[in-house]
Amino acid sequence: MQLTTAKLKKAASAISGPYLALATLMLVCSLTSNVFFSASNLLNISRQVSYSGIIALGMTFVIIAGGIDLSVGSLFALAGVSAAAAMQNWSAPFAAATGLSPDAAGVLIGAVVAMVASLLGAAANALIVVYGRLPPFIATLGTLSIFRSMALFLADSGTLSVANASLNAAGGAEVLGVPLPAVIMLLLTMLFELILSRTVFGRHVCALGSSERVARFAGIRADSVKLAAYIIPGFCIGICSFLFLARLGSISSSNAGVSYELDAIAAVIIGGASMAGGRGTLRGTLAGILILGVVSNILDLWGVSANLKGVVKGLVIIVSVLIQRKEKTT
Repeated sequence: MQLTTAKLKKAASAISGPYLALATLMLVCSLTSNVFFSASNLLNISRQVSYSGIIALGMTFVIIAGGIDLSVGSLFALAGVSAAAAMQNWSAPFAAATGLSPDAAGVLIGAVVAMVASLLGAAANALIVVYGRLPPFIATLGTLSIFRSMALFLADSGTLSVANASLNAAGGAEVLGVPLPAVIMLLLTMLFELILSRTVFGRHVCALGSSERVARFAGIRADSVKLAAYIIPGFCIGICSFLFLARLGSISSSNAGVSYELDAIAAVIIGGASMAGGRGTLRGTLAGILILGVVSNILDLWGVSANLKGVVKGLVIIVSVLIQRKEKTT
């Protein structure tokens, strides 16, 4: 009984730790900036973090399963560029064939192409890691370059723009005053948390990350679980790449998604997940996402050079890992 109580207390501490850090950070920000707690600024933070945040939710499964995916930023650009190119070239023929309005046809084509491109890219990662038996770091480092190169080729190394009134309306959509991407991020957090904590698949993901060898001996279909874990980020990338395209009405093949993989990994680690696998929560990842967003926002409000944001972000990651190591040894 005492052992069970100790485990519950440790789990509660792991969950509350990131949120305590977030609350402390927000208190400091409110004391140093008069506009930080304004509704417009908080909504701006939620919108800014939602795109990389949705990707971080998918990355959580990969890291808990004992892997890593460095290609998510490049796949984000490829999915967005593919969607924009498809909307430019196929909207009119598809509208004529189906009787839909050109705007509605374009939105449908863009959403489908973004999702298909991102899922195919994620499936490629999964197959290389699972059946190619390459280390995830090496495999996804290779596809990082491949996906970015494909995005540059499709867009001639430039920016693709889409003129679509329905797409623009979706990009500015809000739910009860909250930006649509932020709402989707919260809904996905709740959905994925249920999957991770309440389903057999979620338990198998954790078991695989703790020890793949033991998981196989326990009868877990490790390859299938690993394949699914790498597909989930593709689903997330498809959603947020289309939302990003809708928000801006354009996407850059060279800049879109840059450093999203670092932000996603950082959010997962700050949220309490172990880089060795086997431990993590979606609630923790959400806290990590918000911490990174608040840090970036307050640096802007303080007038700190954008060139120094990486320094602060790196320090936050290092301190988070050091704290985790200390908690693990105590």
